[in-house]
Amino acid sequence: MIESLLVANRGEIARRIIRTAKRLGVRAIAVHSEADADLPFVTEADEAVCVGPANPAQSYRNSEAILAAARSTGAQAIHPGYGFLSENADFARTVEASGLIWVGPGADAISAMGDKINARNLMAVAGVPVAPGTTEPATDLAAAIAAAAEIGYPVMVKAAAGGGGMGMAVAADEAALRTEYDKVCSFAERMFGDGSVLIERYFPRVRHVEVQILGLADGRVVALGERECSVQRRNQKLVEESPSPAVSPELRARLLAAAVRAGEAVHYRNAGTVECLLVPRQRDFKGDGSGVDEFFFLEMNTRLQVEHPVTELVYGLDLVEEQLRVAAGLAPAFDPEALTPRGHAIELRINAEDPKRFLPGPGVIKTWVEPTGEGVRVDSGYVAGNTVTPFYDSLMAKLIVSAPTRAEAIERAKAAVDRFELTGPKNNLPFFVELLGNPEFVSGDYDTTIIPRMR
Repeated sequence: MIESLLVANRGEIARRIIRTAKRLGVRAIAVHSEADADLPFVTEADEAVCVGPANPAQSYRNSEAILAAARSTGAQAIHPGYGFLSENADFARTVEASGLIWVGPGADAISAMGDKINARNLMAVAGVPVAPGTTEPATDLAAAIAAAAEIGYPVMVKAAAGGGGMGMAVAADEAALRTEYDKVCSFAERMFGDGSVLIERYFPRVRHVEVQILGLADGRVVALGERECSVQRRNQKLVEESPSPAVSPELRARLLAAAVRAGEAVHYRNAGTVECLLVPRQRDFKGDGSGVDEFFFLEMNTRLQVEHPVTELVYGLDLVEEQLRVAAGLAPAFDPEALTPRGHAIELRINAEDPKRFLPGPGVIKTWVEPTGEGVRVDSGYVAGNTVTPFYDSLMAKLIVSAPTRAEAIERAKAAVDRFELTGPKNNLPFFVELLGNPEFVSGDYDTTIIPRMR
């Protein structure tokens, strides 16, 4: 096993990685910005290094500062968590060239999946279904209009280099495309340094379902079930659950097999996620997959996902431990031939944002009391007295519940939300009270438009 691990991230994911590292007897090293010096992940690490000011570009995205911290602390490996440098192929290559272990997929896999157009093309060759769309960037508005005419409206205009639901716009007709094309190009250039865009068929009513994969040290790729991620605002997830209430055993078999093919196509190692859209034949999903006609590859996230805990609870494993084992060249701690999911898990992302418009609401945390009890887990990045600053993502904690059935998990989630005491910053706990009592969500028959309809 790796002996010392530098966690190149912050907040709840840094704290969560440190927890597993210490359980395994691995020396855990934190890096932090000046703004995060008082957060729990810093004090809980065996050693901590300040890598710069609050601006992420000068701290958590500062690869030179991260590598300098690794050298000064004698770290053997670097775990990037999610966001920041986690899907930066150049950083992964530099880490390995420096003689350190990169806890993640190889740089070639990150590069291959980092460009949405290239990823789509690779998946099509591998036999993974892809939605109708462009096979090369729409280099100008005329090319975008021609592509949309062939694909058929409505279309999605997407940043080729983007991720996490960023850099997307829907065009219902040519007039809208003329407006949105330039906006997405400009956003993509500003955010990702690459203004390339692709045009893809837009499905107004879909479900967003993803498959957790793990590329083992011996070269095998295994699928660890699916997660339902359709409760979203601005194309970004708020709730995830596993298994998906829309996926039948037959559909699950096809989804998981496609995800494995996707991983094998890029010789994937370590943890990753294959994201898909489920397209219904009819509005009624019936909660058993019978209404789902087809699924399409959306993208592959070459890192650990925010929502990985629901998979951990359903499969009874620790994905961070498995990441470390793969990186160290060790066999998994579970039998890949005897994976048995049990029960149902739901994750709620507790954000510092107002519960109506979902706009950020940072501030000092005055009260923070986490719910406890059977089947309740909280992965948090803060405690009372900490300040949620405007410099980073608004995620404060993840409330995860598990139970033998989905209905029981929903009831457990309701009780846990009610017991979560949080004052100070604006927060979205009231939204979850509303969602968990919403008949559409409770039925399992919902899609990515559920939040707009609730509003």
